[in-house]
Amino acid sequence: MRIFRDINDLPDFKNAVITIGSFDGVHRGHQKIIKRINHLAKEIEGESIIITFDPHPRKVIYPKDNSLELLNSLEEKIALCEKYGIDNLVIVPFSIEFSQQNPREYIEKFLIGLFSPKYIVIGYDHRFGLNREGNILLLQEYAEEYDFDVIQIKKQELEDITISSTKVRTALKSGNIEEANQFSNHSYSLKGKVVHGDKIGQSIGYPTANIAVFEEDKLIPANGVYGVICQIEGLEKRGMLYIGTRPTLEGNEPKLKIEVNLFDFNDSIYDKTIAVNFLFHIRGDEKFDSLNALKYQLSKDKEAVLNKFAEQPKENNNKDKVCIAILNYNGEELLESYLPQVLYSSKNPLNIAVIDNASNDESVSYIQEWHPEIQVIELQKNYGFAEGYNRGLEYVEATYTVILNSDVSVRTNWLDPIIARMDADPHLAVVQPKILSLEEKSKFEYAGASGGYMDAIGYPYCRGRIFDQVEADKGQYDTIENIDWASGAAMVVRTDVFKQLGGFDKDYFAHMEEIDFCTRVRAAGYKIEVLPTSVVYHLGGGTLDYGNPRKIYLNFRNSLYTLFKNESLSKLLWALPFRLILDGVAGIKFLLSGELSSISAIIKAHWTFFGNIGNLRAKKKSYNNRIQKHKIGAATPRSTFSSSIVWDFYVRGKKHFSNLKKR
Repeated sequence: MRIFRDINDLPDFKNAVITIGSFDGVHRGHQKIIKRINHLAKEIEGESIIITFDPHPRKVIYPKDNSLELLNSLEEKIALCEKYGIDNLVIVPFSIEFSQQNPREYIEKFLIGLFSPKYIVIGYDHRFGLNREGNILLLQEYAEEYDFDVIQIKKQELEDITISSTKVRTALKSGNIEEANQFSNHSYSLKGKVVHGDKIGQSIGYPTANIAVFEEDKLIPANGVYGVICQIEGLEKRGMLYIGTRPTLEGNEPKLKIEVNLFDFNDSIYDKTIAVNFLFHIRGDEKFDSLNALKYQLSKDKEAVLNKFAEQPKENNNKDKVCIAILNYNGEELLESYLPQVLYSSKNPLNIAVIDNASNDESVSYIQEWHPEIQVIELQKNYGFAEGYNRGLEYVEATYTVILNSDVSVRTNWLDPIIARMDADPHLAVVQPKILSLEEKSKFEYAGASGGYMDAIGYPYCRGRIFDQVEADKGQYDTIENIDWASGAAMVVRTDVFKQLGGFDKDYFAHMEEIDFCTRVRAAGYKIEVLPTSVVYHLGGGTLDYGNPRKIYLNFRNSLYTLFKNESLSKLLWALPFRLILDGVAGIKFLLSGELSSISAIIKAHWTFFGNIGNLRAKKKSYNNRIQKHKIGAATPRSTFSSSIVWDFYVRGKKHFSNLKKR
């Protein structure tokens, strides 16, 4: 993260995505805003920027107001902004002169002149400039002329931020440190200088370091005893910290003291800087009858703190285990129908994220109103299935990602057997459930059925579906099997494998990108399976009908892309011509059926393929480099049941998968 403190010495930012505010506490509410501007910046290959102010504007505008209670010092705010992934932090030296800018001067000279933003992310009630006369409507006047968009943080989200700040402060003032830390998503901290005290703690066997807090406006938690972790010159030590007026010691003026007893530590640290991270509260401040009574209580406090430390879960740096990621574009009706079922996919906690491809219906509003527990990743345009997932999954850090179509109906706990199987086998990278038709539940569904396969020249087929011949499910394909590819309608993938191998090829837009990806997975030595005991129901064609010419174009083009990128030159010399002949035969079939638009789609697919040979060669090299870097062993061989599924199906009359024999 870059930090700028002089607004006269800013660089030329690339595609700046900016937001403005005090960001005091950098708590969970703020973290949502940070995530959003980071998402936007990555989406447009730009930079995220937080613009904040120092000193706090209230201290400048209302210098006699002593009620300010900050959750962060500037140094702490900087550290937290870096922790949560901001690219740039611009700290504006706030002054009366700066506050006197009229709103248009603020926009033209400050925001546009210094940042040339592509996006400005602010609240609906954001005010700026002299007498706070500037608002979002004024900013929008400039948007088209200066080529930026204004994104409004919704009222509910702003209220959540305000509520979060209030909750953190209320919890701290009541001594409820654990609750404050939960609202913040990080430990509350104080930083100060170790100063001399009256050595009373040392005289009773509990020497303390007295702390003079650096930030005079920093909120001090409620009086009492706390379990803390302290940092001093690179050392980290546990201890118990006292905040209070020491009522037991007669003759002392009631002056607030902050002092920490560090465990297993006897070094002199006077005049050194100490940082204190609060973890839990033990008791409030009390007055005791004597020093001996105080000493006895301190022994009990230390025991309580040590016991609490022993009970504390070790810091968990592991990612959340499972995230269900659903791509959406104008699918409000589908979300309303099928999203509630997804919440019950597992008996264990999991995360759900909806990646929205710039829908212009009410999809996002529906989720935010009815399912606020679901994360929404908003993209700024429709990137299609392939790139939409790539961009959305950049923000997923779960061990397993479930790629699930929005038109899939799931059973309760359908995920658990899949996750258990993947946990047991680290070489198992992708698993799909059995996919049945939602409209005809006794039949397999076209997109995936009971596992996908590829013939020698790149034609895909399924256990339960060959071309347009879909079988009834009679339990004939209920065995667990290694497969060549898993359906993008419902598949579970190891998130790190997805990212390491390059995810989906964004140029596919939609259709067959999962087959291309799975081919790389097998090339890297991983396995792919179907687990038929886990069942989901797919509407199919919920976003694009199977007979749509656009879909035919994408299927033929992307199938050629997959063949070219994943086969050796020696194989392509015979497989590609053979494949082109068979595509021509498919064209004749469409001609005889009077489907002229489908013929046009095939011709267009071929022209596009040949026009992109150079790009495909570069991609092939790039993906092969990824495979070599991340492979775990020899390539997993293709589970071939047919040298040519076209020959088997149309000439030999093998209409069902069970008629095929493994080659």
